[in-house]
Amino acid sequence: MSAPDPNTSQDKAGIYRAPWETAVGKVLSPFEEFLHRQTASGLLLMAMAVLALILANGPLATFYTDTLSTYIKIGVGDWVLKMSLAHWINDGMMAIFFFVVGLELKREFLVGELANPRNAVLPVAAAIGGMVVPALIYFAFNPSGDAALGWGIPMATDIAFAIGAMALLGTRAPKALVTFLVALAIVDDLGAVLVIAVFYTDSISMMPLAAAAGLTALLVGLNRGGIRNPIPYFLLAVLLWYAMLQSGVHATLAGVIGAMTVPAIPKYNPERFSAHVRTLMDRFDASHRPGQSIMTNVELRTQVQALENSVISVETPLQRQEHIWHLPVAFLIIPVFALANAGIPVDVSALAATVTNPVVLGVSLGLVLGKFIGITGASWLVLRLGVAELPKDTRFSQIAGASLLAGIGFTMSIFVAQLGFKNQPEMLLMAKTGILAASLFAGICGFIWLYIAGRPASLQPQ
Repeated sequence: MSAPDPNTSQDKAGIYRAPWETAVGKVLSPFEEFLHRQTASGLLLMAMAVLALILANGPLATFYTDTLSTYIKIGVGDWVLKMSLAHWINDGMMAIFFFVVGLELKREFLVGELANPRNAVLPVAAAIGGMVVPALIYFAFNPSGDAALGWGIPMATDIAFAIGAMALLGTRAPKALVTFLVALAIVDDLGAVLVIAVFYTDSISMMPLAAAAGLTALLVGLNRGGIRNPIPYFLLAVLLWYAMLQSGVHATLAGVIGAMTVPAIPKYNPERFSAHVRTLMDRFDASHRPGQSIMTNVELRTQVQALENSVISVETPLQRQEHIWHLPVAFLIIPVFALANAGIPVDVSALAATVTNPVVLGVSLGLVLGKFIGITGASWLVLRLGVAELPKDTRFSQIAGASLLAGIGFTMSIFVAQLGFKNQPEMLLMAKTGILAASLFAGICGFIWLYIAGRPASLQPQ
């Protein structure tokens, strides 16, 4: 047996500790916790949006636009798929974002706030009001022509920005209010997915659509057959993405469909897991040889691997996939999307014409006023009718403040704008301008409102 490493020591509890391990742990643990918070994601999104604006209006503006316009192709033999970098980001990487959205939707409807009809009434009604009123406000400014295609833009809420802003409030935002906003944003995402599927689909090609239907049936079959390995789901989902890309239906919806087929039932229930682990631990103890390294004890390693497999089996594949993909989506895919799409050339000389542009007015007022009126009004109505109740420790004034934060559209709004105005670059520019202006205004106003509304009742104005 090899001698122990002189740079490590074993304490009385049987734990090996390297000299720097404790110090590094003190640095990494809070950092890892920070990464898992929506606050970090929201701050990173903000930084990428600012960077995109700098790139689009600085000496690197030509390089920025040329890079996004660069075509990238992949192929095998005679088969080639060629798209611009911006297209790969918006149709390729964003499919993974929609996969995570689908996982969140499924979990929320199975075991989350939306699983209980009584609890679901308020956020569902608020979300519907927060989608309908912004669309109507947009239509009021853009009733016809190509501009009318942007009606879906102000319907969306950016969950990372909104929750990130609320998290900065700390204890001034009750946990139940955060849950309300998350549930509202989840329903909002579902609405956006349906709008994209139904209203922002180009001409349909039936053969690829039929292939997509067949692949969806295979995914459902894997689920019904009890297949838990993620690899078959991944391979079929990639094929589904390509089939939908060719069909005319927006390819990112393949992510939602794939997520809905991920199993949500664990292999072991808690009782079976507990009994199984106890059996494995008995075998582990029996296999242990004092003084022998685990690297040379094959049977001991086998029991450790069995323990790891058991831990995986007591979780649902849905939980594991959501956990695995949360960080890459929040800290890579969405920031890259923001960097690629938030770069808006700012022409100060044309500022007056910009702020009075019907698309800018429709998007910005739809997000700020539309979300506020729609969410607050729908919430007031269902509370007044007695079919819903306020979340625990939450005042109605805080619901109104949350409705302002819901006016932060950003990611999904920009995505819908790309679809509605993909052949209208000037209108797309105006839409993005409205989104960024409204998101900034709604975020600041919502934060101030909730900061004031979150004061103890004894300090509230009488």
